Amino acid sequence: MQEQQPWQWPNHIWQEKVNHVRAGRTLKPTHWPDGADFAVALSFDSDHESNELRDGGNSYGRMSWGQFGTRVGIPRIEALLSKYQVPASFYVPAVCALLYPEEQIRLSAQGHEIGLHGWIHELNSVLSYEDERMLMLKSADTLEKVLGQRPVGMRTPSWDFSPHTLRIAQEMGLLYDSSLMADEHCYELLLDGEPTNVVELPVEWIRDDAVYFMMNRFQAHRPYTPPESVFDIFRRELEYAHLDGGLFQLTMHPHIISPRSRVWILEEIIRLGKSHNAWFATHADIVRWVKEHS
Repeated sequence: MQEQQPWQWPNHIWQEKVNHVRAGRTLKPTHWPDGADFAVALSFDSDHESNELRDGGNSYGRMSWGQFGTRVGIPRIEALLSKYQVPASFYVPAVCALLYPEEQIRLSAQGHEIGLHGWIHELNSVLSYEDERMLMLKSADTLEKVLGQRPVGMRTPSWDFSPHTLRIAQEMGLLYDSSLMADEHCYELLLDGEPTNVVELPVEWIRDDAVYFMMNRFQAHRPYTPPESVFDIFRRELEYAHLDGGLFQLTMHPHIISPRSRVWILEEIIRLGKSHNAWFATHADIVRWVKEHS
């Protein structure tokens, strides 16, 4: 029998799809720590060579781009975070944690969070439940072995959230996810209408450096936005979060944000947040706060 097209589905099919993973109660806190006006959550996806490895590729040009992230990007980002004494969250594929364990140990010792980001930056949507669960557990075990502590939060590789991802996160007892985008504030995640006790700290493509700067030389379309324009978008997002008393979350990649002509964006965002009385915190600490004070 020919598979039904979406326009042929009975109502219960599209309703079940929509309601399988859903945003529940908004977790906007009544106040932020120490009288801060709003919160800033800086994050870095330390993909390094894993994008090329995930695809089974042999392009050493792309792998060297990933290596730039660890050789140049991470030290440059570290220096800025240290200069302004702000913590951040780093989401690390387990393969990259094994390639560069000293990087993760050093960042963790400085008060930064190391979170789950898959095994080899795989796409969850093409995996079975069993394979996805195995890789998530294997990744958590690896980060725990490297760091001496188990990660409490995750960001799915490429924000690719499968029908099984939330169930697995709940089974693992994770505190939060940061891969979805149903709100600008944190919210509880529902699985088939039931609370999971997993909090979502939402992302957004417009607050991600990759969509503006990423380039693939084998594609005809090569997006590129001037750094000044990217900063203007991030700045407007931050200033609205300040007025709203909410949350400004930013996703960056060490190999993308750290080149000489772009890294100033990060510094200016930090300076702007500090001038607007922001609370800078890891994603995990923000989630803990909103759970207690929303």
